[in-house]
Amino acid sequence: MENGRLSASPTARRIGLGSIAGAVSFNLERLDNGLRILTAPMDSAQSVTCAIMLAAGSRYETPETNGIAHFAEHMFFKGTERRPTARDISMEIDGIGGEFNAFTGKEYTGYYVKCAAESRDIALDVLVDMLRHSKFDAAEIEREKGVIIEEMNMYYDTPRDFIGGVYEELLYGDQPLGWDIIGRKETIRNAKRATFTGYVDHWYKPARMVVGIGGKIGDDLHERVQELLGDMGEGDTGSPEPVRVDPHDHPHVKVHTKASDQAHICLGVHSYPLEHPDRYVLQVLATVLGGGMSSRLFTEVRERRGLAYYVHGLNHSYTDTGTLYAQAGVDINRIDDAVSTVGAELRKIAEEAVPAAELEKAKSFAKGRFVLQLETSQGLIMFGLRREVLESRTPDPQEILDAVEKVTADDVSRVTQDLIADQGLNLAVIGPFDDPARFEKLLA
Repeated sequence: MENGRLSASPTARRIGLGSIAGAVSFNLERLDNGLRILTAPMDSAQSVTCAIMLAAGSRYETPETNGIAHFAEHMFFKGTERRPTARDISMEIDGIGGEFNAFTGKEYTGYYVKCAAESRDIALDVLVDMLRHSKFDAAEIEREKGVIIEEMNMYYDTPRDFIGGVYEELLYGDQPLGWDIIGRKETIRNAKRATFTGYVDHWYKPARMVVGIGGKIGDDLHERVQELLGDMGEGDTGSPEPVRVDPHDHPHVKVHTKASDQAHICLGVHSYPLEHPDRYVLQVLATVLGGGMSSRLFTEVRERRGLAYYVHGLNHSYTDTGTLYAQAGVDINRIDDAVSTVGAELRKIAEEAVPAAELEKAKSFAKGRFVLQLETSQGLIMFGLRREVLESRTPDPQEILDAVEKVTADDVSRVTQDLIADQGLNLAVIGPFDDPARFEKLLA
């Protein structure tokens, strides 16, 4: 005991985290049509999360269909032949005390129901019914266009969210990875029933689909999924080659002019794709920069200089590219100081080795946050599904913890030299500004 609290050495923390992850295991099965079933049992759970995730998102759209992946996600909740209205679907889930939702990313889309374990089969039936038998009623499509447009307006009017879209457009340009997931107003307004059925018929195939069950799994799961999805035609979605990203070799700035009392910035560099050998080095690097309230960015930008209310740093990777960046909401009258300070922190970590104590703290932070993610059936199965859908790898949590633990200061220095020292910085800004040149001088 120390001051009335249990003391824990770094070694004890590592053992504790490892034992938690070691209790988690994933199992993968396949139906004859190629559909995968990923399970993650939790012995103490009384609930279950049933999910379906697909390797289909806005990255697979064209200029004429930009926004349809997200719009389709909305329409799946609007009625099926057996459950004709949105209320019929929601009443079925409410009737079991469940929670259900969906999300669309650039490289995947997911749907889930979380409920008491005894209601697993109802949850699965509703999910599959929605994805296989949605009506895409023309009148509902027209009504939902207004909902999507208002969601779009909310997104554009929320610069803390919209700055990410401005930044990705800067990095990736006029191609699907650089477009907003929510789409364009003209493509939403022009959507017809055939737009949705064509998209779903092409991409929603067993080869791109994984059913995930986390929590109290129950009996006869394989047989139940076989009943619901075993007759689904294999189809051939092909393997479209995504538009490749051409990293900038000099600083770039993009300014979105908006009257406001606060500016929002994203400042960063191109980084590595999901399966890069240094993915966990990059994770630790991002944690040193901006993970938590004791990180370098939070300490320097907010605590010491008072330049921002929120500031964080992270890495976001796709299957073939990624970016390491900092984001902050800053005083419009001190934006130059904020950009210079964040840029200085990025360069500093490329020039000076991370001290041993700071490195150990970052690794413990990264591992601790990862373990927290695995504590709920929803967090656990979503982690597993993303890994399986995007990388075709059944995940092993212990492998991830071990990889983070092995990261050294030399590894971090090597990666920062590659990503930061050898690249120009890229800056996206939302605020009452219209001259990118003023910011380009700060990045030189």
